[in-house]
Amino acid sequence: MAATRKFRDSLTGRKRVVHLVPVLPDEMESFECRTLEQRLLWGGMPDRILSASPDPGFYNEWLDSYFARDVQELFSVGKRKAFLNLCELLFRQSGSLMEITSLAKHCGISRPTVMQYLDVMEITHLIRMIRPFSGGGRREIIAQPKVYAFDTGFVCHFRGWDSLRPEDCGGLFEHLVLDLLRSHLPDQSVMYWRDKQQREIDFVLPAGSGAVTAIECKWSRGGFNTRNLDAFRALYPDGRNLVVVGQSGEGFSRRVGSYEITFCEVSDLIALLSNHS
Repeated sequence: MAATRKFRDSLTGRKRVVHLVPVLPDEMESFECRTLEQRLLWGGMPDRILSASPDPGFYNEWLDSYFARDVQELFSVGKRKAFLNLCELLFRQSGSLMEITSLAKHCGISRPTVMQYLDVMEITHLIRMIRPFSGGGRREIIAQPKVYAFDTGFVCHFRGWDSLRPEDCGGLFEHLVLDLLRSHLPDQSVMYWRDKQQREIDFVLPAGSGAVTAIECKWSRGGFNTRNLDAFRALYPDGRNLVVVGQSGEGFSRRVGSYEITFCEVSDLIALLSNHS
């Protein structure tokens, strides 16, 4: 409805927008998912979740159908190869800072065309862009967004992964946390923070009155380093600090310097945020 021209009226006050995402971690039991790693590798499209075996052809077929049925019909995009090349490039780079000039160079199209295609992908929910949180500091990233693919299965497929190492899971796990935040807290602004020394907070939730919630995503509990959080809290001292962990275990809190960090499983994140608000 956001993309089609059939609705001339804005429908203001007469509609409710529901953002459907791939299968969430708290829905996995209903789909009989074996492990969280399988959900990351195969993605959360119901066809893949319900399948008993890998199907590499699914992702290319889905992308071809997406272009033919959604993109061409709604937006009349003519350059099929360039558009799909950009899709694949974004899937491979998912979770990274977005460089328009680099994307244009690799796909052989102009910057305005890249921006047009990105707009199409965002409207149709193929990608999600999150903006940097900043107080205007000279050492902070203030304009460059990060881009996330809508489903981890496509990320793994176009990266050529048929299995996952522990170091692969962390970045993919961020996608699931972002899905949870967008699905359960649709009115909450979700941002990230990064400075020019490459210190970064995965997700930042402005909470009003100068307070901001900092969320870090870690696949395992061991070896959490507070370097990034220290730099962030030196600038923005007020707010909660949450570390969402992919591997199961009891949640706990610990004090680091002048602030407290709460470690939790992904299944407990929304309850923690909702109870606090």
